[in-house]
Amino acid sequence: MPIKSFAASSATTPLGPFAIDRREPRPTDVEIDILHCGVCHSDLHFARDEWGMTTYPVVPGHEIVGRVTRVGAEVSRFAPGDLAAVGCLVDSCRTCASCRDGLEQFCETGAVFTYNGEDVHSGGVTYGGFSERIVVDDAFTLRVPDGLDPARAAPLLCAGITMYSPLRRWEAGPGKKVGIVGLGGLGHMGVKFARGFDAETVLFTTSESKVADGVKLGADTVVLSRDEDQMKGHTGSFDLIVDTVSADHDLNAYLSLLRRDGTLVLVGAPPNPQPIGVFGLLMPRRHVAGSLIGGLPETQEMLDYCGKHDIACDIEMIRMDQINEAFERMLRSDVKYRFVVDMASLKS
Repeated sequence: MPIKSFAASSATTPLGPFAIDRREPRPTDVEIDILHCGVCHSDLHFARDEWGMTTYPVVPGHEIVGRVTRVGAEVSRFAPGDLAAVGCLVDSCRTCASCRDGLEQFCETGAVFTYNGEDVHSGGVTYGGFSERIVVDDAFTLRVPDGLDPARAAPLLCAGITMYSPLRRWEAGPGKKVGIVGLGGLGHMGVKFARGFDAETVLFTTSESKVADGVKLGADTVVLSRDEDQMKGHTGSFDLIVDTVSADHDLNAYLSLLRRDGTLVLVGAPPNPQPIGVFGLLMPRRHVAGSLIGGLPETQEMLDYCGKHDIACDIEMIRMDQINEAFERMLRSDVKYRFVVDMASLKS
């Protein structure tokens, strides 16, 4: 069934209208009319082939919230009219150790991502949420709790789970001192979650203009990372630091802030290798780790937690035809803190 979407046809062309086909729902499928789709920095990377792995045309968007319109005969968890969500994944092998552990993002035969992945049903590539509708297997469809604003919930499907997962994995909570590096789409959710988990929450930012915002979001302390004295004042005191920054920067400055057995978790993706001093790891038995989104069970857990505790993203709503301008503004960090596309604008 042909539907409207917005796609990039090459690395140098802006996103524009593009007709795509969605499959008819199979017995285990859920068809969703897309209401809102968040705009992730990954969307820009793929549209411009900055990671060298894009297949064109590419329809980005993996922060999807919408209404169920049809379900397959074997689907019992959803019914037409339900609010549902789709994140970064639409399939996996479901049988490997990672999939059995509910960590489908680490599928050992290759997770199928919501866009630019291998579509095993059509033989082509998957198309994302910058489109009117999407058809997804029930196992990769998520429930949106009552009370969550659908637009503000959309970025939880990537920005939210990207921060929730490492904070849970490394046990942020009472008695723990947790640092969040960077105040953007990821960082602002990190501050909200760390505060919600009752950890002592410290935000690191390079910008004085973001100090007041950090406090408003829930940070106990905001540290200007370019101020050596402020940084030294926290030496050896953190249990966990989650680094969201995607630009090249000195990781050793944050390693020195960890106490013995503390962990620096990277969720940003700088373009170049980042040197790390080995002795800074050996002597206090510090750790450096990475984290990638979350599996389906944990993503649902995160949505339920947000519904229970009234946590959602701070957003700016845009029309679909404003996406290229939004990309440019993202590069200037000119958004608080996540763009969300009102997908009704695509239908009009």
